Amino acid sequence: MLHYIDTRQGTNNKYTYSNGNALPYTAVPFGMNHFAVQTENEGSWYFNPNDRVFQGYRLTHQPSPWMGDFAHFLMTPIADDKIRGTVFTCQSSYRPEEATFKPNYVKVKQQRYNIVSELTPTCYGAAIRVKYNSVQQAGFVINAKQKSQLTLDIKNRTLSGFFNNYSGCRDENFGIYAVLTFDKEIDAASTGYYDSEGNFTQATELDGTDRHFVIRFLDCERGTLLAKLSTSYIGFDQASLNYSRELEFSFEELKEQAADKWNHYLNKIKVSDRDEEKVKTFYTCLYRMFLFPQRFYELNENGEPIHYNTTAKEVQKGILYTNNGFWDTYKTVYPLYSLIAPKEYEEMMQGYLNSYRETGFLPKWLSPDERGLMPGTLIDAVIADAAKKGIGMDMMPEMLEAMLTAATTQSQKDGYGRQGTIDYLKYGYVPLDYHESVNHTLDYAYSDFCISQVASVLNKTDVAEKYKQSSLNYRNIFDKETGHMRAKSKDGEFRPGFSDTSWGLDYAEGSSWQNGYAVYHDFQGLINEHGSSDKFFEKITELCNKAPDFDVKGYGFEIHEMSEMAAVDFGQVAISNQPSFHIPYLFNYVGQPASSQIVIKQIMTHLFNSGYDGFPGDEDNGSMSGWYVFSSMGFYPVCPGSNEYVLGIPLFDSVTVELANGKQLQVNTENNNPQSNFVSKLEVDGEKYTKLFITHEDIMAGKTLDFRLGLAPTHRSYSADELPFSLTKK
Repeated sequence: MLHYIDTRQGTNNKYTYSNGNALPYTAVPFGMNHFAVQTENEGSWYFNPNDRVFQGYRLTHQPSPWMGDFAHFLMTPIADDKIRGTVFTCQSSYRPEEATFKPNYVKVKQQRYNIVSELTPTCYGAAIRVKYNSVQQAGFVINAKQKSQLTLDIKNRTLSGFFNNYSGCRDENFGIYAVLTFDKEIDAASTGYYDSEGNFTQATELDGTDRHFVIRFLDCERGTLLAKLSTSYIGFDQASLNYSRELEFSFEELKEQAADKWNHYLNKIKVSDRDEEKVKTFYTCLYRMFLFPQRFYELNENGEPIHYNTTAKEVQKGILYTNNGFWDTYKTVYPLYSLIAPKEYEEMMQGYLNSYRETGFLPKWLSPDERGLMPGTLIDAVIADAAKKGIGMDMMPEMLEAMLTAATTQSQKDGYGRQGTIDYLKYGYVPLDYHESVNHTLDYAYSDFCISQVASVLNKTDVAEKYKQSSLNYRNIFDKETGHMRAKSKDGEFRPGFSDTSWGLDYAEGSSWQNGYAVYHDFQGLINEHGSSDKFFEKITELCNKAPDFDVKGYGFEIHEMSEMAAVDFGQVAISNQPSFHIPYLFNYVGQPASSQIVIKQIMTHLFNSGYDGFPGDEDNGSMSGWYVFSSMGFYPVCPGSNEYVLGIPLFDSVTVELANGKQLQVNTENNNPQSNFVSKLEVDGEKYTKLFITHEDIMAGKTLDFRLGLAPTHRSYSADELPFSLTKK
């Protein structure tokens, strides 16, 4: 499926507007390193697909431009003596339309130097093949931001480097160790660095800040250089060990190995459709779901996992993963892993449990360690979903302990655990003194549900019942007069001057429209708060049909999420950001699936594509890609931890999912055409199916779903057992 994928999907971005805020990563799935072409070296937006300048191959660990990069450096082939000590003087034009951007392989021709270079990745490194096509002396430049130390062993053609840079880290000395070998003899006389005035100094060692090291080769004009890179967060010996395990192969063999690693995952879901653009979009989204989280552990000489603990500032045993924001990924990424990659899911949870052991709290946003961003402790949903699906069960007692720690303990360290924990326990909501208090309250209520689910699996009935009751705390901030979730003071009074289009302050990256429906576990209860199914239906219909207006009140300026919502006529749905992902599916909860179906199909067909503008907003760690992957298959995990997926409308003629248990889920769609926006009939294993959800057990049983789409919607009444999961019964 690799031939469908161009990694530049969603990479046409700038600070003020996101078409994905993605980067064109070449890597192996969950690899410790990513590699990306750099076209501009200012800030986090270092690539744009429309730029025609190539500055080099960047070893990168940036999970989002809003998080920034760490342990990164730039590698640039060169072939003249006109360069100086800046990236600008080394850069070359290239033709993006002629370049190759694949998950396992990237190829660029540098017009200035007449160089064709290729890169293929491994988990801990990469191979770079450079074909020099001029009589100019061949060279290779390392550009390092912030602190670095470099040592060149000319005899053994090996560069060793330590790169200490990050946007945020608990250890100021944290960095990455790199070993880079070359198969051509190094010219010592022309190897070294340039000072700020452009004067060259021959050298084999270099350290300092923002340095630039030039390596030149003998007898490589019109020749081919093979460079091999291995890295480690632990030390040079470990980097060399990683090298010996991964890089004793030819470039073509490594390229094929990387392709095999990708096809292992991509082939687990086979989609077929007459419209190839839809297929391209699907597989490019699927690729993005296996980039993050990234391995942060390595195997020692005995094959045991070890990692660098940035809290203790020492190497310790065990698995660790990084670069993941659970506020984003719990909704889509981990539910997909539960179907096709549960072993990897379990290993990731082992890593997150190690984070808890090392810091005292489960992680919220790792990059490389806890950054403490976004509301809630939504790793709880990742744990609950795993528990209900039987994944990682031996960890669940300690996981429950960790979940309860966050639910009952106010961390004394910034960024860990819940904000306003004690006040939430006291009042049953997070008071408006806390920033984004509405989101915190709703997310804590959902996390309480997740705690209850894990406790129930472990037969901790008292804990399960307690947190089941506290998961209803969302009701404490619902304003029946306006029909919105609103911030409350400690005195129990709603914040005055409410506007339903006001962004920020009490809400995270949205208004009450986008953030007020995060009651994944109890929509029937929320319906009851509105007064009736009809009133709830009217409210969410208003949400979809309301103009995409916004008030910048909480921010004082327009943030890019506002711009992205306003750019498209999809009402207040704002599928451009994670809080809205479930909103199109809400009509199912009031027995109006036709409304969900048409909204979902319009979003899939109008707001996603395989191109440079491929996403309606930030594609964070695979989460938005996951929305498309699930929705296009015809079902979506609205409430992780419930073991249910809410039905929507499939996009493809057929989908075959190779499940982890060896069985196949088959989804077939008849009358699949642009004008058919509704499901007129569904059969499961040949029997008429009337429920508006499908269970995890049904999927894992390898059942066949036969949809027939229609031009006109169908309407009927639904019984309580046909509606999706809610704690409160109809």
